[in-house]
Amino acid sequence: MQSYTIGQAARLLGVSPDTARRWADAGRITTHRDDSGRRLIDGRDLAAFSVEFARSAATEDDAPYTSARNAFPGIVTAIKLGDVAAQVEIQAGPHRLVSLLTREAVEELGLEVGMEATARVKSTNVHIDRT
Repeated sequence: MQSYTIGQAARLLGVSPDTARRWADAGRITTHRDDSGRRLIDGRDLAAFSVEFARSAATEDDAPYTSARNAFPGIVTAIKLGDVAAQVEIQAGPHRLVSLLTREAVEELGLEVGMEATARVKSTNVHIDRT
């Protein structure tokens, strides 16, 4: 079975290594040590925790009301405006998402480079929510 380091687990969960380490110290994630003393998390344990973590994050009070799933909260890194169309790039943890939408939609959302936004992926479309 594959095991993950604290850093790898943190990257997969979209949190800092310090957060993942605190969760392990608190017993939220079960770890074991390899021969060199590194703390590892079994793949099955990490998979189960990631599902639990996603469910708890989805039930937070500040979660938007939407039918779209696969949300990628991040930061707007680039906006290219054309006369009618626009391209918005969001960096969400290790994921770079690019959405093509209308210029009017970008202006209505008030999107700017450096602001928080959430990319929502549904089928082949990426929807942008201002957060």
